Amino acid sequence: MLTLLSTLLGFFSSGLPKVLDFFQDRADKRHELDLVRIQNERELMLAERGFLAQQRVEEIKLDQVEMEGYFQERQALYQHDIEIGKGASQWVINVRAMVRPTITFGLFLLLVIVDTAGIIYAYSMGVQFTDMMEYVWDDETQMVWASVIAFHFGTRAFQK
Repeated sequence: MLTLLSTLLGFFSSGLPKVLDFFQDRADKRHELDLVRIQNERELMLAERGFLAQQRVEEIKLDQVEMEGYFQERQALYQHDIEIGKGASQWVINVRAMVRPTITFGLFLLLVIVDTAGIIYAYSMGVQFTDMMEYVWDDETQMVWASVIAFHFGTRAFQK
């Protein structure tokens, strides 16, 4: 019996390092997989940041090219205006300069006249002020007036 137990104990004890190595190897492989996963995540994060940085650099370059193109376009327009004005009388130059303000003031006067007539008519019909203002200063009128203001002042404000 003792022989049988010592044989079994010797058999199992000789295999014990292999069993322990198996568990140790499994833990080592799990640890290596975790390290590889972390390293891959880190590389992906760095690649993404690098890509975003590169994308931002490209956007800045594109903005710069657009600004240079806009500047060249404005310079060409100014040069074109100078060329057109050469040899023209001062009267023609002044008339050309008054086109935008004339359109703006004309539309403003038209707005004032139409709104004043609408207010007078609504008042004579006994319409309440709040109801009258909904019809006189409606969304469409606001959009038209915003377009007129943007037409006259917008280009100059955004150029500076």
